[in-house]
Amino acid sequence: MSTNEVMARLEAAVSALGDVDVSAWSDESLKERLGQLSAALVALDSTLARVADGVRARGMRIEEPVSV
Repeated sequence: MSTNEVMARLEAAVSALGDVDVSAWSDESLKERLGQLSAALVALDSTLARVADGVRARGMRIEEPVSV
């Protein structure tokens, strides 16, 4: 997969995550999906850490974008 494709998919994932608002979910819905949500969050955390570690291993820093 090309770098451009990877970045497009990453941006799409960020956009999809931005649409998640568990405060709008009923308690029942959250309880029904909690296992699935927890698994997704743990997998996401692990993957983000792996990617960030790969960047840092090459001597680069991950910085927050500066707001304009």
